[in-house]
Amino acid sequence: MARIKLKLPDNFNFSTQLDVRITDINYGGHLGNDSVLAMIAEARVRLLADKGFSEYDIDGFGIIMADSVIIYSSEGFYGDKLRIDVAVDEISNAGCDIYYRFVNIANNKVIVKAKTNIVFFNYTSKKVAKTPKIFLNMFK
Repeated sequence: MARIKLKLPDNFNFSTQLDVRITDINYGGHLGNDSVLAMIAEARVRLLADKGFSEYDIDGFGIIMADSVIIYSSEGFYGDKLRIDVAVDEISNAGCDIYYRFVNIANNKVIVKAKTNIVFFNYTSKKVAKTPKIFLNMFK
């Protein structure tokens, strides 16, 4: 079976740190896939907050996640300190891709590469919205 491939961008313009909590550990004794997706969401929220936005308000519009890709390349364990590098790329008329790289700070080993596609959304009309110009200008 062929594995999914994901090429990360050359530059990441934001980083944050998260610790692997005991509740992030699965029955295999390592970082669980469900926790990785939650950590991705936390990193995205922190990126947006750093730019003065929230997931509910980017120039009046919210976002929804259209898809996600997660590639695991190493295990994470309880107590690991992770640097999560984040990059916005492939901005389209109604959304963008956000890339994530999880690095174990202690050994500089990449443990996860991921991408989510977000779509701008008008929660009042329940319709997809155009990419706000302020967002486009900030990340182009």
